[in-house]
Amino acid sequence: MNFTATIIIKQEEEWFVATCAENTIASQGKTIDDAIANLKEAMVLYYEDEKDEAALPANNRVYITTMEMAI
Repeated sequence: MNFTATIIIKQEEEWFVATCAENTIASQGKTIDDAIANLKEAMVLYYEDEKDEAALPANNRVYITTMEMAI
């Protein structure tokens, strides 16, 4: 079973936090590569008992943008 995930990575102090936009699963690592690898492992564990693709997010369209505002 495969699907394409949208990953958002933010640096929080000494750690990089990777979050999947489709299901909000998150993980962290000291490097971006570590954060992504840890997220992939977390997602595999999350979906390991799911045997059909119906358990995956139904809509793989995720829109990410930025917004500037005065505060």
